[in-house]
Amino acid sequence: MPKKSGPQTRFVDRPEVSETFADSIHGLSFDGQSMRIEFCTTRLDSPQPPKSPTARQYPVCRLVLTPNAGIELFNKLQKIIQALEKNGAIHRNPPTPTTPPTVQ
Repeated sequence: MPKKSGPQTRFVDRPEVSETFADSIHGLSFDGQSMRIEFCTTRLDSPQPPKSPTARQYPVCRLVLTPNAGIELFNKLQKIIQALEKNGAIHRNPPTPTTPPTVQ
């Protein structure tokens, strides 16, 4: 995707901005104007044997992106996935063959 003409932009770091840990994504939506991603963390409830373990999921960040920022995020994630595949950290599942519908 070609860059739009506009002002030259440089990154200015702000070390005081804290990091947010998330272990899951609860929701992702796009309304035509912005992409919204809700990041969550899971916390285990106190064990209650013999009951099965339970947990709660809490939102920790709601990120809203413009369409261009969403595309940029997608492209950067693709590069990370390709690097992980290249070094063997992850493997892509082969596509599952689908059976064409039969006509009677």
